[in-house]
Amino acid sequence: MDISRADGGSYTDNLIGTLLAIFGNVLVSISLSIQKYSHVTLAGTKDPRAFYRTKTWWCGFVLTFIGEGANFASYGFAPLALVAPLNAVSVLTSSILGLIFLREKSKPKDFAKRYGLSFLGCVIIIGGTYLFVAFGPNSHEKLNAVNIVKHIVGWPVLLYLLLEIITFCLLLYFYKQRNANYLVIILLLVALLGSVTVITVKAVSSMLVLSAEGSMQLDYPIFSVMFVCMVASATFQARFLSQACKLYDSTLIAGVNYILSTVCAVGAGAVFYLEFNNDDVLHICMFVLGSALCFLGVFLITKNRKKARTFEPYVTMDMANGVPTIHDKGLVVQPDYNGSFSYGALVNNDGVAPVTLPANLEQTPVSPRSIDASHGPADLKKD
Repeated sequence: MDISRADGGSYTDNLIGTLLAIFGNVLVSISLSIQKYSHVTLAGTKDPRAFYRTKTWWCGFVLTFIGEGANFASYGFAPLALVAPLNAVSVLTSSILGLIFLREKSKPKDFAKRYGLSFLGCVIIIGGTYLFVAFGPNSHEKLNAVNIVKHIVGWPVLLYLLLEIITFCLLLYFYKQRNANYLVIILLLVALLGSVTVITVKAVSSMLVLSAEGSMQLDYPIFSVMFVCMVASATFQARFLSQACKLYDSTLIAGVNYILSTVCAVGAGAVFYLEFNNDDVLHICMFVLGSALCFLGVFLITKNRKKARTFEPYVTMDMANGVPTIHDKGLVVQPDYNGSFSYGALVNNDGVAPVTLPANLEQTPVSPRSIDASHGPADLKKD
């Protein structure tokens, strides 16, 4: 197998791949923030697709396309063990953008108390990223079609794929037949599919890079096989991830999914592409330490985020005039009790004392005829 040693072009390839991955993750985070801004500004419009006609949303879409393209190209230069953990940069960038564009004013003490964990998580991610990049795999194989076929027919890869298929089928059985809708089970399905995705992405990206350099690889059958597997695994991966988003909070999903997907991707790279064969124990331990620090940093950042609360229509009544008002948009949550009482979207009001009606609400007089009419059915003769 043609493996570039650490003293030559491998350092350059690793540097290019690392910079591309960092650039891609930062760009994706910025683009998502721009698209979210477009959605927020048009939240009150009646047309649910009005954001398609805004320049900000399309600007974010173009930036997303460029960022994902940079992430895809990074797999052709750097090992999986370097590219996969760099997804923490996206979480880091999103946290920094949230702090920069935070519009509420607070005292430094309150700000530190509220966002101290996020700041600590950012620092830990930066330190962990430096460690696993500095002590990551130093040798990088030039993956052409022949080398990829040799990897696939090797017994370690076949055993790995067999175990992965068995594990995936067991998890899918419990998820579909036993209704085990646990977050760990769903995200393990996503991570197992993600390991197949990164393996095929690296193969396709490497063959595209070699083809661009002049060594044509696109006419080999293995390229078509890897491309089809890449599209299929990415599609099902997105499907399971969307199901998890419907059942659980997105902040919890972000942290757990990053940890499981990174572990599976690094393991797949170690087995499939033998990325750690030329590294000593010290480098491997420092790489594991850096990855663990990134896991901790992502957990702290996602733990400190507020859960999104969806808007529910509610009704309030002015205590002075006694006029009910229906609120169907505007505020995100119901206001606290401040001179008016509300009903319609309370979670639990069993322990709340009943509110007396205003004294100036006049009751309509009840006529004797209505009283007699109300007792009319009771005067019927009984058999």
